[in-house]
Amino acid sequence: MAKLEKGMKMPDFTVDSVLGTEIVKDIKFSELVGGKPTFFWFQRYIGCPPCRMDVHLLTVAHPEFVEKGANIVVVMQSKPEIVLRDMNGQTLPFHLVCDPTESLYKELEIGSFDPDNRGEMNEEEQARMAVKIKGMQDNGYAHGDYEGNEQQLPAFFAVDGEMNVLEAHYARNLGDMPFAGEVLAKYF
Repeated sequence: MAKLEKGMKMPDFTVDSVLGTEIVKDIKFSELVGGKPTFFWFQRYIGCPPCRMDVHLLTVAHPEFVEKGANIVVVMQSKPEIVLRDMNGQTLPFHLVCDPTESLYKELEIGSFDPDNRGEMNEEEQARMAVKIKGMQDNGYAHGDYEGNEQQLPAFFAVDGEMNVLEAHYARNLGDMPFAGEVLAKYF
């Protein structure tokens, strides 16, 4: 595979996910999309506080996506059992795809931080991180289990109902990812 670009097709991976409080086995990306515009947030793992905060923010925004006829999918390098444990009985309203082997990240060539240079954040990225940090503190999100690649960069992909890539964003740092409201404003 190669990096996704606008106009390409999202591959129809078969994955395991968490939905609600259940583990869903062997579901295809095409089933997750279900003929609707779908927005994929690729993060590190559920024990990463900024990533856990992103899951929280997307959960809060989920009704607006449903109202617009769209799906949210989060992908993490976590095991389903750890996701369920760390969610503390909270219901996930969207699929959280579990990729503990990092195979999707490798297939889509989602890179890692250079450990010696984590990249400078611009003002917008710093502002996004400030929102996340405040939310992490307000919600008491402490670091959980380390899973996957600690240096993993995030990515964001928007696809239409036929899985055509409308946007492929490979982030340069943790602040270089769109918030749900930004996605809603751009696409609806």
